Amino acid sequence: MDLLRAVGPLPDGGIVDLGCGSGAAGPALARLGRALTGVDLSPAMLDKARATGAYTTLVEADLARWSAPDPVALIFSNAVLHWLPDHAALLPRLAAMLAPGGTLAVQLPHQNNALSHRLWVSLADEMFPGRVDHAQIPGILLPAEYHRILSELGHVSLWETEYYQDLDPATDGHPVRRFTEATFARPILAPLDDSERRALIAAYEAVIGKGYPDGPTGRVLFPFRRLFFTLTT
Repeated sequence: MDLLRAVGPLPDGGIVDLGCGSGAAGPALARLGRALTGVDLSPAMLDKARATGAYTTLVEADLARWSAPDPVALIFSNAVLHWLPDHAALLPRLAAMLAPGGTLAVQLPHQNNALSHRLWVSLADEMFPGRVDHAQIPGILLPAEYHRILSELGHVSLWETEYYQDLDPATDGHPVRRFTEATFARPILAPLDDSERRALIAAYEAVIGKGYPDGPTGRVLFPFRRLFFTLTT
């Protein structure tokens, strides 16, 4: 919602929810009163997005290769582009799909330098050297690099926000481990066998509570930094 509030007046044209996932942003985007297309690679996620009733069209596609058939007023991408490579080529390609005066609005996790994320990488490299392909770990460029790429294409706004997420207690481990295991750590755990995964998770669990202590009810306050930018052509 913070990203959507940063979007200004739009020209004629439709809206694309790029990496729509389960359609969490769909109802808010639909209130803009435009044809709304959701694009995602996962059929299961697209089924959930369809159930929201917010989308005019849903497209199953690889986001790195998808192209809009016609110029659009807004490409909205929330927490997905960090899974795609070569942003220096990707972002100009997306910007070229906008109608004149259109906007590209993007939010990216900017958490890789935090203990929650660094710990997965350092432990995996220490325990299983050479097993993890660092190129598969989601990441983003420096903010200054995004500004350099985008400022040649139109008007850029760029900012960061650190959100304090109140994580529920987890019955089977530390809440930060459960949160990061389901997202950032997936390509780190994927090359390992079951016993190796258990060993890495145990090593993570042994340390993570020192950086993110839980409260008396087991809840954990988890600071999470996100990078935002909008480009208006």
